[in-house]
Amino acid sequence: MPELPEVETIRRELAPHLEGRRIRALRIIKPDILLAGARPADISIAVQGASILAVGRRGKWLLFELDNAVLVTQLRMTGRFAVGRGPAPPVEEFRHVAAEFDLDDGRTLFYDDVRRLGGFLLLSHEEWRRAEARFGPEPLEPRFRARDLGSVLRRGRLPVKNALMDQSRLAGIGNIYASEALHAAGIGPARAAETLTDEEVRALHRSLRRILRRALDESGTTFDSYRAVNGRSGSFQERLRVYGREGEACNRCGAPIRRIVQSGRSSFFCADCQV
Repeated sequence: MPELPEVETIRRELAPHLEGRRIRALRIIKPDILLAGARPADISIAVQGASILAVGRRGKWLLFELDNAVLVTQLRMTGRFAVGRGPAPPVEEFRHVAAEFDLDDGRTLFYDDVRRLGGFLLLSHEEWRRAEARFGPEPLEPRFRARDLGSVLRRGRLPVKNALMDQSRLAGIGNIYASEALHAAGIGPARAAETLTDEEVRALHRSLRRILRRALDESGTTFDSYRAVNGRSGSFQERLRVYGREGEACNRCGAPIRRIVQSGRSSFFCADCQV
């Protein structure tokens, strides 16, 4: 699933194309991309003629902030966007278009999703404010300090990897960047979050922010399906130290990278470097 760097990359690339534009029409080709059981006709009518004030992001959610509502988008495993003119996306591999937004400048925003695990949810501005309140802080916000990270990690009893991925504690972190940040900080993923010392929290805070910024610089991590706008790939996968590298040598000490399963998700780590 795209995490903060991937969704923020898409937001940055879509914003110049969409902000200030008006939606002339929305065609829902695959109705199962509408979340919470919404009907295609209702969504299409609601956004027709709406202006896109801003393209935003909160955690892993991409937001189309309209003048009359907020169209919330979750990309999950295979959701991706392209912008172009004509009846088809300008990217040959986009063969599973699920929605098309006709814009007032003659271009079309295409949403492609082969597995249709992602989708859209239309909320009023007040409904979105209530939903957003359930998210934790953004780890790249300038005011997010090490003491803030310590506060959210030590709330309750969870392994530190699970706590990092809990969106109510910290917004936008998933499997890839939690694994990478913990390795960089020398902290094992199964370690109880409440046992981290102040020094370890500071190290994790530094590594998390540094890795997220580097991933943003590289347009995110592309494995099989994630693409930025118009099919562009990220390149941070070339810098991964542990994620997806089970059995390979740790870049720091040479010991083999191990994999364990936590809450149904794979965690990659070096047992020698991470305690």
